[in-house]
Amino acid sequence: MSASAACYHLPGLFEFYDFYRVFLPLFRQHREYFYDWCRIASLYGAPADCIWGGGRVGSGDRDPREVLALTREYGISARLTFSNSLLRPEHLSDPRCNRLCRLLAESPGPQNGVIVHSDLLLDHLRRTYPGLYFVSSTTKVLTDFSLLRRELERPEFRYVVADFRLNRAFRQLDTLPQALRDKAELLCNECCAFGCRDRAACYRSVSRENLGLEGPVHRCTAPDAAGGYRFSRAMENPGFIGVNDIRDVYLPMGFSQFKIEGRSLGTALLLEFLLHYLTRPEYHIHVREALYLDNTLDLF
Repeated sequence: MSASAACYHLPGLFEFYDFYRVFLPLFRQHREYFYDWCRIASLYGAPADCIWGGGRVGSGDRDPREVLALTREYGISARLTFSNSLLRPEHLSDPRCNRLCRLLAESPGPQNGVIVHSDLLLDHLRRTYPGLYFVSSTTKVLTDFSLLRRELERPEFRYVVADFRLNRAFRQLDTLPQALRDKAELLCNECCAFGCRDRAACYRSVSRENLGLEGPVHRCTAPDAAGGYRFSRAMENPGFIGVNDIRDVYLPMGFSQFKIEGRSLGTALLLEFLLHYLTRPEYHIHVREALYLDNTLDLF
């Protein structure tokens, strides 16, 4: 039942293109810097001005063909975060979002995917772009384990990103057959307050913003929300999954898919995530130097 490798799904497909253009060659050429039991399975995100976007407002304007050339070169899947929860039939004809899906579906190399919330969009994508795979979004906020299990049992999804409040539900997780453990993607580094009741409202607010709809802007009232994301605070979250947890607990349990959040947080925090989750401690300085001292790009 034990999984042999941790598969990481990393943020900023478009937003952090320049960063990954430097980091991915380092990851390939100096595997001694990094844990041999992990690999980069996908990069996820959406460019600016995508009405199907959700979770976060998309950012980055890199040519999608350049982005796909990079992921293809390194054998990594590209995922679009099209997890808007408020889509209506008239939104399905959006030319920008359809063009992106077509590019991903027709790209050679590793199969690409889409992270979705709306079943309306899922049905459209399955009919129109059968070359893509699909991931159920954590924006559904399925905090009841029976609902998570039901989502995992849906055959149309290759993966399901669980709500981080279920990360430590070990008794229930241990009831899953291996086929469902293979589909469960665990969100590791969430900073949102563990007891927050406004998470779904926050995601709806982002969906409205992406669609250009009027409506209340969600203001999080959770403790410390005004301070923004802090990795140090995320590490204190009861749902936090650290690198030692992955190696010593989740891999032996048969879980292999791990999502690292970080869209809109900037490259400095992204580097901290990659140091923590992928990099052997004795080589942290080597990775930092390789990125800090690269004079061809303004990464930080």
